Amino acid sequence: MADRHPLFKPLILVGGLIFGFGLGFSQMARPEVVLNFLQFEDFGLLFVMFGAAIVSGIAFAVMPRIRDTAPLTGDRYERRLKPFDRNVLVGGAIFGVGWGLSGICPGAAYASLGTGNITILWALAGMFVGAYAQGYWRSQRQARDAAATGAD
Repeated sequence: MADRHPLFKPLILVGGLIFGFGLGFSQMARPEVVLNFLQFEDFGLLFVMFGAAIVSGIAFAVMPRIRDTAPLTGDRYERRLKPFDRNVLVGGAIFGVGWGLSGICPGAAYASLGTGNITILWALAGMFVGAYAQGYWRSQRQARDAAATGAD
């Protein structure tokens, strides 16, 4: 991290500002809008996601042709494919339940807080506790698996 470009952190901040502004401007930081999407009553979120995916897809397709490495990190551009396995399916289902119950996803939760929705702090607290619990569970499982492997 020490060899990063000096503008790395400021540009991340600017990216976050743009992201938050876009979520607020498009009304996607409002849980009722997200819940209306999940109930198939308002498809605005779908268009926002498609728009973001198109812009990101173009950037990911064009940048490796222009440069060999990312300008701020120096990392090489490469595809990092995650295997589509049971963890992806189960994790996605659990995420979907949480998304439906809270009416907000993580990025939009922070933007919602920025628009004055203080109640969203409950959802954010739940996300932190849930992520911590998952990390604790995974580390316990890995330790148990390592102990079982070492006993063989």
